[in-house]
Amino acid sequence: MAVLQVIPVMIPDLGEEEAQAAAEAIRSGWVAQGPRVARFEQEFAAAVGAGHGVAVSSCTTGLHLALVLLDIRPGDEVVVPSLSFIATANAVRYVGATPVFADVELATGNLTVETVDAVRTERTRAVIAVHQGGVPFDTAALRKATDGWGIGLVEDAACAAGSTAYGAPAGTGARVAAWSFHPRKLITTGEGGMVTVDDAEAAVRLKRLREHGMNVSAADRHAAKQPVLEAYLETAFNYRMTDIQAAVGLVQLGKLAGLVAQRRQLAARYQELLADIDGLVPVRDPAYGQTNYQSFWVLLDGFRTGRDEVLTELAAKGVSARRGIMAAHLEPAYADVTPGPLPVTERITRESLILPLHHKLTHEDQDHIVGVLRSLAN
Repeated sequence: MAVLQVIPVMIPDLGEEEAQAAAEAIRSGWVAQGPRVARFEQEFAAAVGAGHGVAVSSCTTGLHLALVLLDIRPGDEVVVPSLSFIATANAVRYVGATPVFADVELATGNLTVETVDAVRTERTRAVIAVHQGGVPFDTAALRKATDGWGIGLVEDAACAAGSTAYGAPAGTGARVAAWSFHPRKLITTGEGGMVTVDDAEAAVRLKRLREHGMNVSAADRHAAKQPVLEAYLETAFNYRMTDIQAAVGLVQLGKLAGLVAQRRQLAARYQELLADIDGLVPVRDPAYGQTNYQSFWVLLDGFRTGRDEVLTELAAKGVSARRGIMAAHLEPAYADVTPGPLPVTERITRESLILPLHHKLTHEDQDHIVGVLRSLAN
């Protein structure tokens, strides 16, 4: 009996070059946070149009540090989309503040000025806006609005490396943005993340916050000719990245432009193949930017087959698809929260699915996937 070949939803683009880079880091004897981390910070910041990068252990810890940087405290409210991986809302609870869920727009799955304004109060101190699945939110509009309201804006750019807004990388001009290098993202370090800022003093504090509050890094202590007696200036965290991870990240960063170009070509082909199937609405670029298509999702808009049945049939035919983006307010962890109406969020999380998209996806794979969807439409 033939074994069914499964088309995975995502495959990280890792190979011999990354293996060699990691091995060289190990052979160097410097495996903790060190010179490769510093280089990765500089090169990643340049790639996303930011002044400074601060490597951390995950995007989640990056979001946490961003809120600490903005001095968000218990009693404060932070507006977040429910339509996001649960880490977005969790980061708000890490600092003792209250996450307030806002709805999103249907086309992009992102917060807008209007959806944020609908839920902000006199206690609102910040907004965490997500570039959902790599689709950039309207950075110009939301940055202008939050500046006018006098509140902070944290950009959850977990999925956005390689996306653009208004002709520039998605991170350009962000007060503070957090990025992910999880294997589901375009570039990966296994686990890991980055915080980017333009302000040099903010970068210095973020580096201190990730390393127990020390006023001098371990790398600087080792490089010093004389003994260094470090001081611990504030209660902080251990959110460091290793040089092994950074070595892999540097190789991955060099692939980013090619990966984005390939994914956009595959996404365009999906859109063409799906165009005549009634009831399926594929994700597309917003008018103000371009997505890296970290995720290629399809909204079921009157499709004759329900989402869960579609996922089951795809799996039976060897296609590993996923449900659409989760809604945090529907999870048990947030059962104690009673948000206002979130109709678009609940529709997207209920009626969307994510199709395979990765560097090894072939045209034959796409034809098979779309063929399964077409059979379910008839």
